[in-house]
Formats: sequence, structure tokens, C-alpha cells
Amino acid sequence: MAPALPDLPMSTPADPPGVEVIAATGDAPAEDAGNTPPEAGRQPGGDLASAPPRRIPGTRSRAGNAMARTRAGLLEGAQRAVARQGTKHTTMNDIASGAGVAKATLYNHFRTKDDVWSALVTAEVEQLAEECAGLPLASALNHAATRLSAHPALRQVASTEPAVLAGLLLADPFAAGWRAARQAVRRQLATADRSGDDLVVRWLASFLTSPGQPDAIALGAECIAAVLPTGSSST
Repeated sequence: MAPALPDLPMSTPADPPGVEVIAATGDAPAEDAGNTPPEAGRQPGGDLASAPPRRIPGTRSRAGNAMARTRAGLLEGAQRAVARQGTKHTTMNDIASGAGVAKATLYNHFRTKDDVWSALVTAEVEQLAEECAGLPLASALNHAATRLSAHPALRQVASTEPAVLAGLLLADPFAAGWRAARQAVRRQLATADRSGDDLVVRWLASFLTSPGQPDAIALGAECIAAVLPTGSSST
């Protein structure tokens, strides 16, 4: 027969800090909300670990605005470089330096010079369309033709790289720059209840290679505006 085991005293876990205060006063010690770690009392894998990440409101829009400003600065740097030395002699480093950013930042936005040129043409068309918005039709045509005639980058390329400019004129009519130009002309004509965007685009494109004189541009703009048919459908 196995010997009987002696009765052992039951041990109890040590009281946590503060228990004696509760026992003496009946009140739990107040917690310092500012010093209590948020993970206190939570088990690994609990609600803290499974909670979705929180995004500070406005951070995405601020980041988007910063990227847009950087992109605009890169295109401005590209335009200055082309106005100074043309497209052939402009390097990606020239563009980055002109924008005041690192070359790696440029490559985050554009992988090649062709990407830069395509974006630059589209941006210039959109800027010109914004300047013409709200102007009477003849005044808008006059302004657009004058800007194209005096554009420093266009004049540099026309002077030193005519083949590049010829390539632009013979490019795919559905390329981004030409699409933006046609859309801008259509919007401008629609506000005047006129059609004939193909005629207007061709007239404006003539100033890419041959800048016009102010008087001749003004007269041409008046004539074009006068002969365009009414109605907003394109021809």
C-alpha cells in the first residue's frame, strides 16, 4: 500500500501591484491614460495585431500634389534645356539638373527622353488651351498662333533640328499630343458654336515650322473665325 502523501499548503499567486490599495480603500488606482502603453493587456495576435493600418487623412493627396509638382518641374526643366540646345543634345541629366532634382527622381517619372518629349508636348498643348479658354474665338486663335510662333523650344528645334519638327508634323495623328490638340480645339469651337476643328488644327500647325508676324496672325485668325461653319460637330 502506497504511503499517504502529506497535505501540502495551497499556494496562491502573488497579488499584483495595487491589490493592497483596493483591499484597504476599495478603490482601484487611477490609470495614467497618457503613459499606459496601448498594447498593455493584449495578447499577441489580438486586436492590435489584426487591426488594419491607419492612414493619416490627407497624406495621399499631399503625396499626389508633390508628385504633380515634381513632374511639372521636370517638364519645365526639359523645355528650358530644349530651348537652349535642342532635343538631340539634351540628356536626361540636363533635364534633372534643370529641374533641380536627382536623376533618379526623373526616372521615377519618365524612363526615356521620348517619354519626356511626349509628355512635354501634351503639357504645352494643355497649358495653351487653358490660356485660350474664355477668350472670343478670333482672340483665342490669335493667342495660340502667337504663342506657337514665339515658343523658344519650338524655334530652337526648327532652327537646328528641322527633321525632328517634320517628324512631329508627320507623327501618328492619334498620338497623345495631337489628341490633346484636337480636343482642345473642339472645346474652344464648341463654346463659339462652331465646327471645323481639322481646319483650325492645320492652320495652327503651320506655325510650328514657320512663325508668323503679329499683323498676319491677327488677320488670319479673323478670317478663320469668320469662315468656320456653325454647329459644334467636327469636320
